[in-house]
Amino acid sequence: MNIELNPEPTIEQTRLNMIAQQIRTWYVLDDEVLDLLYKIHREEFVPNAYRHAAFVDMEIPLGHGQVMLAPKMEARILQELHIKKTDKILEIGTGTGYMTALLAQLGAHVYSVEIMPEFKNMAEVNLKAHNITNTTLELGDAAHGRSKHEPYDVIVLTASTPVLPDNFKNSLNTGGRLFAIVGEDPVMDAELITCVAPGEFTVVKMFETSTPALINAAQASRFTF
Repeated sequence: MNIELNPEPTIEQTRLNMIAQQIRTWYVLDDEVLDLLYKIHREEFVPNAYRHAAFVDMEIPLGHGQVMLAPKMEARILQELHIKKTDKILEIGTGTGYMTALLAQLGAHVYSVEIMPEFKNMAEVNLKAHNITNTTLELGDAAHGRSKHEPYDVIVLTASTPVLPDNFKNSLNTGGRLFAIVGEDPVMDAELITCVAPGEFTVVKMFETSTPALINAAQASRFTF
């Protein structure tokens, strides 16, 4: 009697499953974003120790208390920002360079700031390997804002912040969009902030979540008596 064993799914089948089961079911239906997830191979940006988990619905530890966001979160951020080919983008927290790569494919140029030298070095290697050149990676602490190349059309914080410094909003062009996860455990709000006129902003709270904070993130005031 011959027994047929089910073959292991190919990496492309696993990617397809991730998009179908995690991304689409989390209301990410934008074809441009979905196509990008096939084009930029996430597993090639994941640290080797976690490469087996590249398509799993989880945050991947990077060290220093930082993580690579879950795939559905990355996709949802891209969809909600409605990035245009002319957009100048600021990314706070480069990590492995995966979100940097996705943003660069959609926009004109990405300025990404990373506080940890080893993360910046890793991202540079990853981006070079994928021939992504419309990025500028900078070493620094931008947890409270980054005015160097402002104004920006899009700003993305890839980790949370207990309070969102006004510097980020004030670095937006009119029509500019900012994504940030704001608050503290156990519940944080994913917010989309749009500059509708100079000094005027709308805030949409998209969903609740929880993720580690930026290193040196702004803290809420504590009153003591």
